[in-house]
Amino acid sequence: MSGAADLDPEDAKIVMLARSARARTGAAEGAAVRDTDGRTYVAATVALPSLSLTALQAAVAAAVSSGAPGLEAATVVTAADGVDDASLAAVRDLAPAALVLHADPSGAVRAVLTPETP
Repeated sequence: MSGAADLDPEDAKIVMLARSARARTGAAEGAAVRDTDGRTYVAATVALPSLSLTALQAAVAAAVSSGAPGLEAATVVTAADGVDDASLAAVRDLAPAALVLHADPSGAVRAVLTPETP
């Protein structure tokens, strides 16, 4: 679809942060969200015996636990063909209208998911 360079600078920033989280941890996914105050929260997949979270769920949890009033945008960087339902549900719980960018490991945006996207 497009590379991070074609995005709004704030959206390109969260793609870069998600890529960095994924690369730093070696996780399957990296994610970042931007709240309505402009703060960003970054996470990677959590896979522990007692706790499993997708990267996007973990980023949303970080935002919520920090008192984020809502989300403007979210991104998940993954080699998977799509963004799983649980990840999208976490974003929609906090921000039904937020855009979710699905990017591949190189940072190329494969899809921009809106609330209307099935």
